[in-house]
Amino acid sequence: MVVIPATEHINFSDLKEWTGSKEVDLAKESEFKSKFPECEVGAMPPFGNLYEMPVLVSSSLIGLRDIAFNAGSHSELVKMSYADFARLVKPKVITMH
Repeated sequence: MVVIPATEHINFSDLKEWTGSKEVDLAKESEFKSKFPECEVGAMPPFGNLYEMPVLVSSSLIGLRDIAFNAGSHSELVKMSYADFARLVKPKVITMH
C-alpha cells in the first residue's frame, strides 16, 4: 500500500526499486476489495498493516502536522497527527521524484 498526498503521482519505476519487485502496476479496486471486507470500495483507510500489507508513505507527508483519510466509508473521515499515524502503521518512507 502506498500512501501519498492527492496532489502527487506514483513513479512506477521508483516503486519497483523501493519494493525490489520486478513488476509493479496500479491495482484495480476489484482486485483488492476483498482484503477490506468492512470498507466501502474506494474508501479504504491507509492502515495496510492491519490487513497484512506493507505500507510505503511519501516523505512529503512526514512534515505535516495532521493527515486526513477515509475511514472505510465515503461519509466518514479520520484526521490524525502524522506522528500518530507513523507510530501505529510504521510505514517505510519513500521520496517521490
